[in-house]
Amino acid sequence: MSDKTPFFERIAPLCTSMRWTEWAGYHAVSSFDNCHEVEYHAIRQGAGVLDVTPLFKYEVTGPDSGRFLSFVMTRNIAKLKVGRVVYTCWCDEAGKLVDDGTVTRLSECHYRVTSADPSFSWLVQLTRGFDVQIEESTSELGALAIQGPRSRDIVADILDEDVTKLRYFGAMAARCSGVDVHVTRTGYTGDLGYELWIPRAHALEVWDALMAAGTPHGLLPVGLNALDMVRIEAGYVLNGVEYNSARHCVIPEQKTTPYEMNLGWTVQLKRDYFVGQEALRREKTQGSARQLVGLVLDWGELESLYAAWDLPPAIPSAAWRCSVPIYAMNSSQQVGYATSGTWSPILKQNLAMALLDAPHTKLGTQVRMEVTVEHERKTVTATVTKRPWYDPPHRST
Repeated sequence: MSDKTPFFERIAPLCTSMRWTEWAGYHAVSSFDNCHEVEYHAIRQGAGVLDVTPLFKYEVTGPDSGRFLSFVMTRNIAKLKVGRVVYTCWCDEAGKLVDDGTVTRLSECHYRVTSADPSFSWLVQLTRGFDVQIEESTSELGALAIQGPRSRDIVADILDEDVTKLRYFGAMAARCSGVDVHVTRTGYTGDLGYELWIPRAHALEVWDALMAAGTPHGLLPVGLNALDMVRIEAGYVLNGVEYNSARHCVIPEQKTTPYEMNLGWTVQLKRDYFVGQEALRREKTQGSARQLVGLVLDWGELESLYAAWDLPPAIPSAAWRCSVPIYAMNSSQQVGYATSGTWSPILKQNLAMALLDAPHTKLGTQVRMEVTVEHERKTVTATVTKRPWYDPPHRST
């Protein structure tokens, strides 16, 4: 049976659609109303609040905490300054992705790790030789993501600290309605945003203060359907969709590396040994056999396929997550597969992310992506384009 987040008492009455799903063992909302598009536009044009409590959270403390996390992660976490957050990933000895997430340095010897997959046992088994302690805080902390161009104004109204000076990927301690919270300028939407990390016992107090302050700014609660759309527009990968954790893969072909996921920028090779370093160094030298890319589908071709049936184009309003074959431009040879995609209302483009063989990953390369029209399998041209597709200046300024 799924558990309830500390905000469930407030969220449940707002979910008039009754569209619930399960996220990491918790009840989570897919969309609050029957249509999720208003929630999407709240994030892109105003502000939305998401209950992200189900993220796995770990408190890493002790004299060797920074050195330990540098050993586990692909980035040199020991160099992270207090009050800063970094996005990173971690691998097995073969350099295959185990998970990705954030690391926040809360104090000299206290870091907080977030992950999509349960990572406690993975972290603990690597602690031998390090003076470090790891405690899971997932159920002890509520977490809210306030995202969108109006998010700064809302968060500033409820905190007693000047959050307007918090830099991108910064962290700070603050108080909200007398409650001690941590604030990070982070999110999974590709927009301006903040995340509040709140003691479970005081979660509802912070929620009430947030919703009261957000009303003049049009703040809306947001579900996972809208989140999936904006994270694709931002080009963010998702564990279990773009890649699978190496711990859960049945065959080697199901495993991927940071370089294949286009996350090579998170890999810092020139430093002391870390898990997977040698394998990643070889891959860096030899090159990757495949890579995750962004695709924009040709809308005119899609229209033509439907026009042959006297139909308008039919595309899902929500993001999709399924494997879709992709072929070479002038051949029946399959060269990869799409992992997820969405119609972008703000960009007016049909987007997809895809894992393609290396010869087809150069920007501007055209491939053929499979679509089904009236039960018949067809293909449309898709062009490899740069990600993120949506990257507003206010996100990081």
